[in-house]
Amino acid sequence: MNPSPGPSLDPLVAAPPSDFSGLMSTLIALLLVATICALIARRLRIPYVVGLVLAGLAITKQALPESIGLDPDVVLNLFLPILIFEAAINTDISRLKSTLKPILLLAGPGVLLAATITSSLLKFGLDLAWITASAVGVILTITDTVSVIAAFRSVPVPARLATIVEGESLFNDGIALVLLGMITTVHLEGTFTVAQGLEQLVIAFGGGTVLGLGLGYLCVGLFRQNDDALSNLLLTVAVALGTFQIGQNLGVSSAIAVVIVGLVIGNLGFRETSASTRVTLLNFWEYAGFGANTFIFLLVGLEVDPQVLWATIPAAIAVIGMYQIGRIFSIYPLLFILGFFDRKIPLRWQHVLIIGNVKGSLSMALALTLPLTLPHRAQVIALVFSTVFVSFIGQGLSLPWLVKRLKLTTLSQSQQRMESLQLTLIAAKAAQQELDNLSQSGSLSKSLYEELFATYQARIAAAERELRDLYNQRLAQRFNADQSNSGYLEGLRRRLFLAEKGAIGDAVRKGLLSDNVSQSYLKDLDEKLLRLKDET
Repeated sequence: MNPSPGPSLDPLVAAPPSDFSGLMSTLIALLLVATICALIARRLRIPYVVGLVLAGLAITKQALPESIGLDPDVVLNLFLPILIFEAAINTDISRLKSTLKPILLLAGPGVLLAATITSSLLKFGLDLAWITASAVGVILTITDTVSVIAAFRSVPVPARLATIVEGESLFNDGIALVLLGMITTVHLEGTFTVAQGLEQLVIAFGGGTVLGLGLGYLCVGLFRQNDDALSNLLLTVAVALGTFQIGQNLGVSSAIAVVIVGLVIGNLGFRETSASTRVTLLNFWEYAGFGANTFIFLLVGLEVDPQVLWATIPAAIAVIGMYQIGRIFSIYPLLFILGFFDRKIPLRWQHVLIIGNVKGSLSMALALTLPLTLPHRAQVIALVFSTVFVSFIGQGLSLPWLVKRLKLTTLSQSQQRMESLQLTLIAAKAAQQELDNLSQSGSLSKSLYEELFATYQARIAAAERELRDLYNQRLAQRFNADQSNSGYLEGLRRRLFLAEKGAIGDAVRKGLLSDNVSQSYLKDLDEKLLRLKDET
């Protein structure tokens, strides 16, 4: 079938705003919308990014002070390097090494196989030209890892599975970009040979790796010479964005180069800095990644025309089935073969890799970069936008429930008991707080207040005593304790250390403490925070 005609999405990219104050007002309005979305998403227990897309769909551009759009150049040259670099510096190479075989298998042959199957189905299912079907097939092999990781945070999953998902996402974006570049070359030049394809692959991946290693080790040397947090922060920003631009100018894989430079800086460069500098850098890049995702997904919702969306939903559902078939026939066979020469990947984990095949903003941005002369370009862009939107909302909302149904991680008896005791503490202390409010308002007699308060206090004391015993057992058997208890305790300690750090910072700003007195204590807290990150 032919893709249903729809309004052209070529003018989606907004013209440069002439009124700077209007642009600032728009950005402020979007930040307020994002804040409200975060609060509502937390209350409804849905992924934050899904809420952003729905909010963007509900907002009309006419309601904003200044027109703003999803510029593919901004996504590819600004947001993409930020997201890749932030993920890379937080990736432990030692963890990556233990899952390197499945990651490379899925990000390399897996992408090629899935793109080939998806392209063939698009060709015969939607009657697209081969060149167009190939481009769309590659675009739809990119997975939105943000939604998957958000689901992992709400439902506990094995650490090795999370590492495989994150590692695959680090490399498959770069491979998909290279393949799309090759398809574009075929379309524009009209000729292409296997030798040319192999040459481009070697140049793209080899050159990107060399570029990333060179700039990464250069930064390591600069970190050794300078331990100033702010200057090192500026250096990492320049390197992350500059590596991507240099890669494009040299004709190598910019995404792979950013991945490599991020891994080198995160695993080697940060070791050359003090604890306080490392904490500053990690906190900044966490915020940068969060901010990039916030604007991307909010703008995605703004760009989708509701009329185009409704008109193309049937075709979009068919396309989702097509790329999921490609994913199925790449995941199951390849990971079955992997089991003969590496640790087997459990079948339930493989299910997660398939149901977590959610599409995101990068697929939409790449669709906008398709050559203007590509057959059915306007209709294809509309179809990709609708496919991404339906996938993002449908799969994004159902993913936590599906992952939970697979029961990837079962809570131990001690963990279940700890959560039960924590529930008792939360409920009893909330009741005590309400008793205080009633007593202060004069709605409760003093004798009844003291009796009820003492009852809850006894429950609190018993729960705290049992929790302390469980913690002591965990500390006495540190190396044999289960992973869930360890993660809970480490998360609790991190929150306490951050609370201490925040209180000391407020005291310094108010003049209650001097920098000299607080500096050593803050340094010690930073060291403890970093040790917690290394242990988890």
